[in-house]
Amino acid sequence: MTAPRPKGRRAAPPRDRHVPRPDYRARPVRLSELSVEGAPDVMPDPVPVQQSLSRASRRGLDAFAFFVANLQTGFGPFLAVYFTQAKWTQADIGFALTVGSLVSLLGQVPGGAFVDVARSKRFAAGLSVIAISGSAFALAMWPSFLIVLVAMAAHSAASCVLTPAIAAISIGLVGHARAGERLGRNASFQAIGNALAAAGMGACGYYLSNDAVFYLTAALVVPTLFALSFIRADEIVHDAPPPAPGAGAAEGGGGLRMLLTNRALLCFAACMTLFFLANAAMLPLVGSVLTLRTSETATALIAACIMVPQAVLAVCAPALGRAAERWGRRPILLLGFAALPLRGLLFAYTESPFLLVAIQVLDGVSAAVLGVMVPLVVSDATRGTGRFNLALGAVGTAMGIGAALSTSLAGLMADRFGSHTAFLGLAVVGLVAFGLVALIMPETRRAPRS
Repeated sequence: MTAPRPKGRRAAPPRDRHVPRPDYRARPVRLSELSVEGAPDVMPDPVPVQQSLSRASRRGLDAFAFFVANLQTGFGPFLAVYFTQAKWTQADIGFALTVGSLVSLLGQVPGGAFVDVARSKRFAAGLSVIAISGSAFALAMWPSFLIVLVAMAAHSAASCVLTPAIAAISIGLVGHARAGERLGRNASFQAIGNALAAAGMGACGYYLSNDAVFYLTAALVVPTLFALSFIRADEIVHDAPPPAPGAGAAEGGGGLRMLLTNRALLCFAACMTLFFLANAAMLPLVGSVLTLRTSETATALIAACIMVPQAVLAVCAPALGRAAERWGRRPILLLGFAALPLRGLLFAYTESPFLLVAIQVLDGVSAAVLGVMVPLVVSDATRGTGRFNLALGAVGTAMGIGAALSTSLAGLMADRFGSHTAFLGLAVVGLVAFGLVALIMPETRRAPRS
């Protein structure tokens, strides 16, 4: 039974009622409160700034990778054609190319160290692009022996800075967690740039003149720098503070000590040396075989041997970058290294020229894997040290040594035992490289925090 409601009592209007409401506003947390009982002892990881990457920076890096590949293509096979047209002797051509190769080999580590200490990676990349463009312009304007030597040395030195600068910008924009996907995207745009530039410059040299190729290469500095300007400097996060300007010999010793005591880095450099020892001479050896078997169509077939891997690289590189983030680095490395001995074995037992071109698909698989995994593994191995570009230069030096020895090794085997044995010998070296990855190469991907 309910009590009767008293008469003459009216309900209070809504505005007079006092109803307590919960306060949903976040209260600032003081640092001293984190040490109370039951609270974590360490601060939670901050949300990475790289997750808010702007569309302008992303598209700018895509275009920059594309135009850099265009810029570098002008210094490829067109150099020998240009020097021959200028009535140079084969000895002078070989000496000029050797100067560029030596500077490229010796400049990898100093170039990486320069990018490490540079406060602006964009500035380092832009300076390199200008130097490469100036080298192309000098080759076209003044094809004298001394100018050519200086231009070749400047181009090689600038390339030693440009390659690690692009990798540093890429990882700085997206962070380590998404570096594989970004590096794969870079490799894809670079492959497209290489293919289109080779076709465009070949047409330019055919319809205009060979020196027009270098004028076109020099002019590419404009769209390349324009693309670089879209990458926002405030979105590039450095892995570690750059060394102090007055660090001197202590910093150099610290960098050398890091290179010599990093097990993952040493294992990877050894694997890459063997890989390039087996890989670098395969395509020149295929070119010699095609010239002997089908001299009329050898040029077109060699061009196809170059284009096929670029197409595979453009298609596969982004997917391989994502797979490296999902499954780890070692499975992807094993895939790329396994393609090399298989390729050498098929070359040794294939007679058809068109099948030789088809086998180059395996070269595209290896190129796609290494295009992504070389900077990615080096980034894993040097994370937090501020020495990423120095280590990338050291690995590049190891790759260059393997490539330089490869042509000599293959030439000796081909002269004494024939091309069949040379391909088999390179395949054996590739198999050793695969075994080295399987046995000693550690997994460098860090498990994501739960």
